[in-house]
Formats: sequence, C-alpha cells, structure tokens
Amino acid sequence: MRIFRNVFRRKMRAFLTIFGITIGVFALVVMGSMAEKINLMVSGGGRYYSDKVVITDASTPTGGYSTTPIAVNRIQEIEDVPGVARASASIYILLDEESGMSMNGIVGSDLRNQGYETFELPMAEGRDLTAADRGKAVVGCDIAKALDAEVGGTIDLRGKPFEVVGIYNKTLTAPDNTAVISLHDVQQLLYVQLPAMVQAQVDPDELATSITAYPDPGVDPDQLASTIEGTVSNVTASGPQAFIDQFKSATKIFNSIIFGVALISLLVGGLSVVNTMTMSVLERTREIGIRKAIGASHQQIVGQFLTESAFIGFLGGATGLLLGWIAATVVNALMEQSGTVLFLVTPRLAIGAVAFAIVLGVASGFYPSLHAARLKPVLALRCE
Repeated sequence: MRIFRNVFRRKMRAFLTIFGITIGVFALVVMGSMAEKINLMVSGGGRYYSDKVVITDASTPTGGYSTTPIAVNRIQEIEDVPGVARASASIYILLDEESGMSMNGIVGSDLRNQGYETFELPMAEGRDLTAADRGKAVVGCDIAKALDAEVGGTIDLRGKPFEVVGIYNKTLTAPDNTAVISLHDVQQLLYVQLPAMVQAQVDPDELATSITAYPDPGVDPDQLASTIEGTVSNVTASGPQAFIDQFKSATKIFNSIIFGVALISLLVGGLSVVNTMTMSVLERTREIGIRKAIGASHQQIVGQFLTESAFIGFLGGATGLLLGWIAATVVNALMEQSGTVLFLVTPRLAIGAVAFAIVLGVASGFYPSLHAARLKPVLALRCE
C-alpha cells in the first residue's frame, strides 16, 4: 500500500509515465501476436515438409507457390527415381481468385499418400475424404466459420456446391484455412481458371500443381530433392531445407519489427520512468534523510525506489498487455467470418511483455535510486 501511495504521489505524472510504457507494450503485444501466429504456421509447415519432397514445374521458383500445371502422369517417372517410396499428385488454389489478405485455400489430392503421410489432421466432426468421394469436402475449423459450414451441409467453392462430410480439429496452422476435396474435383476448378490457350493443350484429368515424393526409410529428403532434379527433366524439387530458407527471411522481418518496437518502448518508457523517479527523489529528499538518520542502509533505500519503479513497469506492462489482447481479440473476431485469424497472444508473449516492462522499470529506476541512496543525511534533512 505504501508503494502505491508513493507512486501516485503525483497522480498525473504517474499516469503519464505508466501510459508511456503501456503504449510500448501494447505495440509489442500486437506485433508480437502477429509474429507468433506466423511463426506457428511456419513451424507447422516445417513439420509438414520435414519428411517429403515437393516437385513442381521448372518455371516455379524453389519452394514457391505454384500455379503452373505439372502432369499427373509424371508420377511414375518420379517413383522410378532411387530413394522414392511413393509419389502423390495434388492441387492447391486460393478459395477466391481475388482473395485480398485471406489465407483460405482449396486443396485436392489423389490420396496416394495414405500410409506415407506422417502429418496427421485430427477430425473434430464427421469423417475424412476417401478416394471414391466426388462433390464432397472436408474443411478446416477457420474456413468452416467463413463458409458457415457444418457436417451434412453444403458449401460453395469457386461456384460449385460441395457436401461437407467432415471438419478438422484446430491445428493453428495452414490446414485451419483449407478446404480439402478430391483431386478430380479440384482439377475441374483449376481447368476453368486456365487461359484458353493453355486449356486447349492440357487434359483436365492430368492437371496438378505439385507432386509430393515420399522418401524410402533412411533417405535424406534434401538429398533426394537434388537427385530428382538431376534425374527428372523440367522440374523443381524442394526438400525441407528449401521451405525453411524461404520463410526464414519473412519471419526474420517480423522478429526485427518486434525488436524495433521493444527498442522504442525502451526509449520512451525508460525516459518516462527516469524522469518520474528522479522527481520523486527530489521531492522526498527530506524523507530519505530521515530514513537514513534512523538507520536505513543504502540497500534499503535503493530497494525502495527500485520496487516503486518496478511497480510502475508492472502497471504499464499489465495495462499494455490487456489492451493488446483486447485489440487482437476484436480484430480476430471481425475477420473470423473471412476465415482469417491474424493474431495469437500466447502465454510466452504475455509473460514476456510484462516481464519486459518490469525489467524496463527497474533498469530505468536504477540511477535515481542510487542517487537517493548516496544522499548525505544531514544535507537531506536541511532540504525544504
């Protein structure tokens, strides 16, 4: 209670100091929650690609998203490469051709990967697709909200109706924003969007955007990717390392932004705390002199003012965390209908933000507390 009284001795000054820290922590939480979501999706992608090689047309950049068709009949050619246990064709297209910031997509697979795929997707409701399914879909939890999907109901994908037979459990990765249909069904959707010149040259039943190769036990996926590129003509083969390299730069940018926000918080909030604690020492010089005269040690004086500055940091951090969490929750709720969740406030981020604010308060209050401890009792008692 005494700490609270001392901090709010000058209410407006205390509120402004806390507000300075609050703004910095708020920005840190908002940007950090976006980075947490992206890092989690990248981590999920890393797990997905950890044991496979993705093959696309040679015109596609390494590890890039492909819209250039690759023929399904190349599966046999890929499976003939030493070290390949199985190959499976798939197509990925965006849910809407003009999707803006939406991450929603449609994927179709020939299901030749069954028994080889290790990235499991648990079902929340219904069942998964079978090779015989046509006109049926299984959707991720986020895209299900965007499409108002329920098991037994119908959804519209690129103008075509599909019966929903299952909904995947929440994974906090890309499948949450994906509708899964048969390869045959997605081939028809992809064929329609191709230019007329390309349509005249391809068979819709041979369309794929990628072929996934599953290595034999003990075969390194990255080495297998090099072998496939050297053996199969006009393809780009990407192993797990290619995925990691592609997204490392993107996550590095976000992490740099967070670091920049932290530095700004350090500067703005730190200067506010230094100013507040310095003024507090000047205003309480006589009080400090009395305490030292009756036996208070240097450590006790330093501890008193460091505790007050840490309390200021805690209040600013907790308030900034609360406002950041509210902002992230509101934006997620507003965008939930589009199936896009941009922010994820994790316990690690929450604890880190508050701890950062407390450390900032302590560090900023160190010099004023040291100055208070060095005051001479006789001179301090003479202060009016």
